[in-house]
Amino acid sequence: MARPRHETVKVKTVAENRRARYEYSFEDVLDAGIALTGTEVKSLRFGEGSIAESYAEVKNGEVWLVNANIPEFSHGNRHNHEPKRPRKLLLRAREIEKLHGAVARQGMTLVPLSVYFNERGRAKVELAVAKGRKLHDKRAHEKEKDWKREQGRLLRERG
Repeated sequence: MARPRHETVKVKTVAENRRARYEYSFEDVLDAGIALTGTEVKSLRFGEGSIAESYAEVKNGEVWLVNANIPEFSHGNRHNHEPKRPRKLLLRAREIEKLHGAVARQGMTLVPLSVYFNERGRAKVELAVAKGRKLHDKRAHEKEKDWKREQGRLLRERG
């Protein structure tokens, strides 16, 4: 029997990919651990890092976060890390197989939505299986968002 999933608590969000919510429609969202070195963790704790142009890929049965920028730690020594190196994401084998199957389909990609620290102090990546939106889909999405906002405003005014 599968373990029940508990709701994750984001204690501190370090980096967020806000553009992804506009560019893609999400099918599935999951949390993954991330294998980091000591200076990378220190940089993230200071709130530095960017995932704006990053993506994830499945390679040889492992998931890798590519093009994520975690700048070098300011007080690091000669053992400092490389800022844009690929970082391994920690997932269960069944989750990796599921992601690999989704990416193998036409037009699906793995997009990191945010990097955060959970309640135990572990660095996590919120990863989404996404499909790119066409221009007309983006317009329709914006129109729907505006209408929902207007609806809320009208309901608040009337009572």
